[in-house]
Amino acid sequence: MTNPADLIKGFHRFREQHFTDDDALYRQLVQEGQTPKILVVACCDSRVDPALVLDCAPGDLFVIRNVANLVPPDENRIGGRHGTSAALEYGVKTLGVEHVIVLGHAQCGGIQALMRGSAIDGQESFISSWMRLAEQARNKVLQELPDASSQELERACEQQAILSSLDNLLSFDWIRERVEDGRLTLHGWYFDIEHGQLLQYEAGNSRFNAM
Repeated sequence: MTNPADLIKGFHRFREQHFTDDDALYRQLVQEGQTPKILVVACCDSRVDPALVLDCAPGDLFVIRNVANLVPPDENRIGGRHGTSAALEYGVKTLGVEHVIVLGHAQCGGIQALMRGSAIDGQESFISSWMRLAEQARNKVLQELPDASSQELERACEQQAILSSLDNLLSFDWIRERVEDGRLTLHGWYFDIEHGQLLQYEAGNSRFNAM
């Protein structure tokens, strides 16, 4: 789609599907409110819509999207804007989700820029500041894979950034407490766009394996 008019047509198709007299989904969502059990932290990339990739209905997922699907650590609440952290807080403490999935993906533009240095070197910008959240992941893969190709390094960093975000999730007391007492489970997933595969991080063998 390249024209807002196409989006309007799409809305009318959506309305015809979900707002007919015999469709109870949105009527239920209005009357009972949203009660998703799964929160997904995903990338802004237009190719990686979690509801589409995971074939979900409205109300199934509480989704947070940002550049490179990063989770910042728990930080000072004064003097900044913490959209991702605020959404996490709402999803975990108010909605009471039972699972948090960090959904990374192949060919991530933010990670590509990070690995090539353009996201953290040179002129300061919103993107450079944000992507420094994954600088530790970048340094780790550069150290561990000194002879890897640029493509291999980017894929490794995409996956390592997921693990860094999982670590950062545990820096929030109200997430760590729920994980420890079994009310909340954290997951690291990776969507391989090229091959149409979904991989899950398995701590037992420290690898991302196809599901």
